[in-house]
Amino acid sequence: MRAHKTVLLQEAVDALVTNPKGSYVDCTYGRGGHSQAIADKISNEGRLLVIDKDSEAIIHARERFAGDDRVSVAHGSFSQVAQHATGCDMNSVDGVLLDLGVSSPQLDAADRGFSFSEDGPLDMRMDRDHGIPASEWVQIASEAEIVEVLRTYGEERFARRIAKKIIEVREIQKIDRTKLLVEIIESAVPVKEKNKHPATRSFQAIRIHINRELEELKECLSDVLELLTSGGRLVVISFHSLEDRIVKRFIREMERGSLPNRLPIRDKDIKRSLSSVGKPVRASVEELGINRRARSAIMRTAEKAS
Repeated sequence: MRAHKTVLLQEAVDALVTNPKGSYVDCTYGRGGHSQAIADKISNEGRLLVIDKDSEAIIHARERFAGDDRVSVAHGSFSQVAQHATGCDMNSVDGVLLDLGVSSPQLDAADRGFSFSEDGPLDMRMDRDHGIPASEWVQIASEAEIVEVLRTYGEERFARRIAKKIIEVREIQKIDRTKLLVEIIESAVPVKEKNKHPATRSFQAIRIHINRELEELKECLSDVLELLTSGGRLVVISFHSLEDRIVKRFIREMERGSLPNRLPIRDKDIKRSLSSVGKPVRASVEELGINRRARSAIMRTAEKAS
């Protein structure tokens, strides 16, 4: 297994931590790169809450921060970030970080079922204690549902061909291994994209669907708006266009603000919830040289209005 390399580490923490005495939330602990950097930057009066759906990540977090009274650890979805924060007596916070997608340990572990490069059980759940594994979903989903998931979450142009092939194969045998699903997809895709594995889009789509990733992101963003204190920062690192589109639209809508019911309207009368901070940030040439997975990362920062 390759060592986990945290994407946009310094850029994210510098954008997030504006008050060393403040309270912060890392919604996606992973293997703790961002969390450790935040803990290193806050003072003894600061607080940090780390959240993750993955029980293995939670074990790692509890071991790493054992004895550090500034750090609280919560096992669960970031869609309930406000609930987790309130449970730790953090009714408002100075910053929230979201590093979206799959962590390297999850992707590299064949038994998690996220990777099309290694054979393993077709699971794909970030929280293996809840929900149904991908193997069950591909066995019971209708052809129309499979097409919809592959098109919506994977932008897969051969969605119908792949769905039809899945239906054909599952009538003969259970699709419960990643290798078998890869073979099905490869046989259904007539044209191969240069430098992209034929299963990339489908695996992404099924993973997003199984984990309700986009729905949970929307729920989280709504919670974050209420949780942030005035001047607090929201920092989001996305790895594909679907996530980034949701984040970009949310910030834009909050920045546009709501209009009062009277006319004429002055600019100061518009109630704005967030304002963008700087331009979107991408990985540097130096980071790309040591971490190929950073190539699609994009970071957006917004600040809660006073």
